[in-house]
Parts: sequence; C-alpha cells; structure tokens
Amino acid sequence: MPTEAIKMRLEPFKVACSNCNLRELCLPVGLTRDNVDKLDTLVANRRNVARGDTLFRAGDAFQALYAVRTGFFKTCVSSEDGRDQVTGFQMAGELLGLDGISNDSHSCDAVALEDSQVCVIPYDQLEELSREFTELQHQFHKIMSREIVRDHGVMLLLGSMRAEERLAAFLLNLTQRLQARGFSASALVLRMTREEIGSYLGLKLETVSRTFSKFQEEGILEVKQRQIRIVSQDKLQSLVNGANC
Repeated sequence: MPTEAIKMRLEPFKVACSNCNLRELCLPVGLTRDNVDKLDTLVANRRNVARGDTLFRAGDAFQALYAVRTGFFKTCVSSEDGRDQVTGFQMAGELLGLDGISNDSHSCDAVALEDSQVCVIPYDQLEELSREFTELQHQFHKIMSREIVRDHGVMLLLGSMRAEERLAAFLLNLTQRLQARGFSASALVLRMTREEIGSYLGLKLETVSRTFSKFQEEGILEVKQRQIRIVSQDKLQSLVNGANC
C-alpha cells in the first residue's frame, strides 16, 4: 500500500491535545499553547477498549500512560482468595497507568466498564519531553500528588466512616467529577455495579443495596436500577460533613 494511502488512513486517528475538549481535565493543565502543541507529537495514537476488556493487567511491563478520552474504567487487584478488590474508577480526562512507574510493571488491572477510548502516551518519550520544558514535569508532580490525596481520601472512607457516610461521599465525588465534564450535578448513570461499589468502599453488596434503599426512603435519592437522581444534595453533604467532624 502506498505511503500516502497509509497516511490518509491514519490521519483521522491523529490525536491533537491542543484541540481536545478534555485538555483542561487531562495532562496539559496549565501548559502554554506552544508546549501543548508539542504534546501533539507525543500522543500519537488512540486505543479502543471494549467493555469488559483490560487495558493492562497486573504484571504487564509498564510502557505508557493512558488518558481516558471516552468511557469509564475500574482498576482492581486480585486478593489472596481470588476476589477482585476495586481500587478506583476513572473517567474521561483522567490518567491510567501511574501505578507502573515505580517498578516498571503494572500493579493492578485496568478494566473498561463500557466501550472506551484512551490516548496512549509513551512514557520514555514523555520523560524526554519533560526535560525540555519544566511545566510538563511540574504538571506530572501535580497529577501524582492528586492521586496520593485521592488514596488518602479512600483510606479515610474505609477507616472512619459508616456505610451511609461512605456511599454519600462516593456519590458526591462522582457527581462533582462528572459536573466538571459538563454533565448534570444531580443525575447520573452508574457505570459500575453495586458489587463493584461495595468492593471499592469496603462494604458488602447487601449493605450497598440496603443503603441505596434507605437513601431513597429518606428522600435523598431516586433510584431506578443504575439511574440515580440526587434529590437532596444538602442531606448527602451533611452525612459527609458529620463524618468529618
């Protein structure tokens, strides 16, 4: 096949960070236009991941970071008894793969919860580019710091909150992240199952289901399977505020 034909076929898949409508939520936050343009040469391709498929598995060699362009993922690790422990949920504009930096191999699985697409960022090229301008390096420090803060938040959930407080904090965090992406602050469709929520929050499936029912009975939520509408944001927030006192 002629080179020109190959180029024409690949051109529609070219990623342009400078034109991406998620760029304020993703890697180039705070970078100048010139530096964002340089990233266009780095983020050279996208990868489609079908629902239920893995982007990477624990033990895979670490080669790249992945910016979620569309869709939804969960990260999980396998416990000694063979069960999956969910460690996080990632949506459009968030990064996957930071777990592989320290040991050059991934420590968890990343599984698509719906048909998704990611931008592939080769890490060796990213390191090289980071040395050229400090803004990118600074941004990576901010991203890694954000992940540490998020991990500490999960530890707080698991260590000191009751079931109602854990679920309230989870729903508020989820809606805030979705709102930052232009979605409703009160209505959402859960991409994860009740069981996956329970795994993440350290709760049994029955407890998660019972807490959703309780929130609906108390007029805090309207629940229709995976469709959730927050009726009283104040009541949800008061549960979380009470836990932090």
